[in-house]
Amino acid sequence: MSTSMYEPGTISIRSTADIVLVRQTVRACTVKLGLKLVDQTKIVTAASELARNTLEHGGGGSLHLETLEEGTRRGLRLTFIDQGPGIANVELALQDGYTTGHGMGMGLGGARRLASEFEIDSKPGKGTRVSITKWK
Repeated sequence: MSTSMYEPGTISIRSTADIVLVRQTVRACTVKLGLKLVDQTKIVTAASELARNTLEHGGGGSLHLETLEEGTRRGLRLTFIDQGPGIANVELALQDGYTTGHGMGMGLGGARRLASEFEIDSKPGKGTRVSITKWK
């Protein structure tokens, strides 16, 4: 599989205002890519949830944003990185209803369902890296 990246960008996630910036930036990119409104909403919702996780559970971090081309299809890849405490049991964290915070425990698994592709790498004490891609 060959992909090319254009318009790379990074957003620091240090406050709730940054979550709003993430939502706005992801929305603008999806419009530019020509994603349908439903797909725009899905990826913006997933991005918002992952940005909130980065801030609340990871103590802050960053979003790396890439637009992709692969043959005739185009997509958007979002990678959220933090240096927080990490996730001891990723499979458990992906289950609906599991939470270590005050939410409903739908965020991580929900983000996975809303994306075309989902990857997570997390180790206790080493932080978390979550990557989601939405293809047009």
